[in-house]
Amino acid sequence: MGRNKSKSTFGVILLGLIIAAAVYISTSSAFEKDVAVITMENNGYWNLKKPLQLDINDESGVQAYKITFKSSKGESTLAHEQLIDPAKSLKLEVEPPRSAFALKDNEVTVSVEVRDASSWNFLKGNTVIKNYNILIDKRRPSTSIISNSYGIKKGGAALVIFKATDENLKEIYIETNTQKKFIPQTFYKEGYYISLIAWPITSDSFDAKIIATDNAGNIKKTHIPLYLKAKRYRVSKIKITDQFLAGKIADLAEEFQETQGVFDPIEQFKIINETVRAKNEKLIHKISSVVSKDQVDDFSINKMYPLKNAKVVASFGDHRKYLYKGEVVSESYHLGLDLASNAMASIKPQNGGKIVFADYNGLYGNMPMLDHGLGLYTLYGHCSSVNVNIDEQTSAKADIANTGKSGYAMGDHLHFGVLVQGVEVRPEEWMDTQWIKLNITDVINESKKIIDKS
Repeated sequence: MGRNKSKSTFGVILLGLIIAAAVYISTSSAFEKDVAVITMENNGYWNLKKPLQLDINDESGVQAYKITFKSSKGESTLAHEQLIDPAKSLKLEVEPPRSAFALKDNEVTVSVEVRDASSWNFLKGNTVIKNYNILIDKRRPSTSIISNSYGIKKGGAALVIFKATDENLKEIYIETNTQKKFIPQTFYKEGYYISLIAWPITSDSFDAKIIATDNAGNIKKTHIPLYLKAKRYRVSKIKITDQFLAGKIADLAEEFQETQGVFDPIEQFKIINETVRAKNEKLIHKISSVVSKDQVDDFSINKMYPLKNAKVVASFGDHRKYLYKGEVVSESYHLGLDLASNAMASIKPQNGGKIVFADYNGLYGNMPMLDHGLGLYTLYGHCSSVNVNIDEQTSAKADIANTGKSGYAMGDHLHFGVLVQGVEVRPEEWMDTQWIKLNITDVINESKKIIDKS
């Protein structure tokens, strides 16, 4: 009887141990059953030049991995490793095989096999194999310039029309030496593109390249041949008086959030002239950087002269340095053309467009903005009243606003600005019929003839 009781007790203990072991195995991280997570940063294309980026993650740690390259010529191992200390996370750069240059295949398979450090599967761990079918593209996109403006002046604009082709084309843009990206629109026929570009007055040099990239990461860069025309802009030294600080600046300081709690008149002026101005210009740049995705078949623009019988009272590009008691306390660039005629005169642009802004914008006061297409925008600052609404389509010579002195203006006038994809350019160019003909109209017409013959 005692012997049977002992056997029964042993059996209970053994069962308990088995259950405990089963519970431990099922709950312990050492016996986790999940396979490693493999992620390849790849869109399905490879140019066999840059390495593939691979992430491997596993809770118990990666014990070993092997990466195999499979093509019509067979298999080759790209990478393999048995880790002494298992890693929960691995970031790998997988280099292409040495024979990649001679490979003729359009598609290959990259196989990734990973075993983790889990004690599951009788201490063999969990194994996963993931195959990636990848399209091979070793050829760069093809680009060629059809026509462009002969030259570009500092602070000015130019036009370029070009062709770009690639079966796997991903992105096309024009990049300048200031890292500004101009986005082209499709032009006339498939595979052709058109874009205005601009040379900022704050940059002493200018260079522009067409950049075409494909899904495999191949890049083609094409220099745009432009004759660079230097232009010197005026440097103006403006004395700040106590009367000015106590008058206009004090009034503006009450208006802006940035000057609340600031009582020093010079500090108020600096904040208004620099911080508030930068905020206002940031909004202008954002609005005027939008480029339509529609195809451009033609682009006709009339010379711009929005204010009848107006006198130029301040030039574009003036580098203004403000002095108080003989010391420079602030500076800025005048990025438009100031025109004055009668008080509250009608503003009637010579070109129609879409109203993209019709509100108050800090130093610029009441400020309608028009989108004329092809990334070309005009703005009209310091207006006393605005007669149009946002998203409204206006016709040429429509009465859009009246001159005034809203914002940072000492007298009734119009601040007329022209922008190309967020870059302020010389309004004088767009007010010149001959400049428009040579740099815009002729370039478009010449390109159409060349495209039609191709």
